[in-house]
Amino acid sequence: MLRLEAKHPRAVRWFHWINVPLLVGMIWSGLLIYWANDVYRIGWGGFTLFHFFPNWFYDALHLKFRLAEGMAWHFFLMWLFAVNGLAYVTYTAVSGEWRQLLPNRSSLREALQVMLHDLKIVKTLPPQGKFNAAQRIAYTGVVLMGAGSVITGIAIYKPVQFAWLAWLLGGYEAARFEHFLLVVGYVLFFVIHISQVIRAGWNNFRAMVTGFEVVGADEPSSGLLAGAMPTPATSGTIIGAAPGATK
Repeated sequence: MLRLEAKHPRAVRWFHWINVPLLVGMIWSGLLIYWANDVYRIGWGGFTLFHFFPNWFYDALHLKFRLAEGMAWHFFLMWLFAVNGLAYVTYTAVSGEWRQLLPNRSSLREALQVMLHDLKIVKTLPPQGKFNAAQRIAYTGVVLMGAGSVITGIAIYKPVQFAWLAWLLGGYEAARFEHFLLVVGYVLFFVIHISQVIRAGWNNFRAMVTGFEVVGADEPSSGLLAGAMPTPATSGTIIGAAPGATK
């Protein structure tokens, strides 16, 4: 017997899907800007193991000589990115969703267990809620990264007007490097997040689109706030049941 279980509120889904094109657009326009002064590399002394980025990368994505376009898009999208992020944090705090999102004292230990389970090293999982411990850490971390991007972005966007902020971040060059590292972090998050979504399957993806997932009738609810009383809208609707089976 299967049932529909409420998982993601409508507001969370809107914030999530609005943020996807905004963040992609921010990274794309940021690359248009970075091309004009692409100073970062992995190496030591005069030896360079990898340069961010090789010419073939710029050529393939047509990123060269588009600095003005990149700045225009970046400075436009950053306000939408900041407003959407602030709205998400506000909603999470007011609605109580933060209870299921923020890590707790056992999250690090449980996240390690989740990682070992995903790598098929151990067979047991710690107790799972709406989000497991690894997800709590990752999703909270990416929200903090968003705040860091806004702060470092302001410092390098207006280094004279916000000279005190640039100073707190270690100076203009340090703020720019921190901004770049955060972008690298987003890309790594994307890769891991998308691979985990694929691994979890269609049911998990559908929950972020429709707000509901299909679960077994005997599985415990994971979408309710701690201490909340189930209602017909949140406790699930039986699907595929014979008449009278829902009594």
